[in-house]
Amino acid sequence: MTLTLHDATFALLALLTLGAALGVVLARNIVHSAFLLVLTFLGVAGLFLTLDAGFLGLVQVLVYGGAISVLVVFAVMLLMSEQAGQTNPPGASRFTRWAGGVGAVALALALGAAVCTTAWEPGSGPRPEAVAELARLMLGDYVVPFEAAAVLLLLAVVGAIILAKGEDGR
Repeated sequence: MTLTLHDATFALLALLTLGAALGVVLARNIVHSAFLLVLTFLGVAGLFLTLDAGFLGLVQVLVYGGAISVLVVFAVMLLMSEQAGQTNPPGASRFTRWAGGVGAVALALALGAAVCTTAWEPGSGPRPEAVAELARLMLGDYVVPFEAAAVLLLLAVVGAIILAKGEDGR
């Protein structure tokens, strides 16, 4: 079995993405976690691109790598309190951390078992007309619900910031 450049790129991106995701969980500073989350999103976009899913990779960069990441970073910066950078936030006991770790390992084992025992069928590949059909639907037939969802999400973010600031407006 020979290792191609495509395989090496995929393996490197997978390691980068897993390392960044692990850094999100283990980082002691919430701002560092937010920036590692951006790196995780971009790594997933790279994985999509190596799997010939260009549209999904582009959407991952635009939606998650761009909009959601900026939203998370701004929310962290705006709402960060003095306790946000603490190693052990209030209520985080040793039992809670151990239970979370055991749960994460159990989930990883279950997912690994599911992947290993699944009979994977070779796909027919992406349909070139699928992206055009999706664009026609989103920007044609469903443009009003699509824009309404965007406005609703904007209002939710503004409302969350107002509620987080409290009565004194700090």
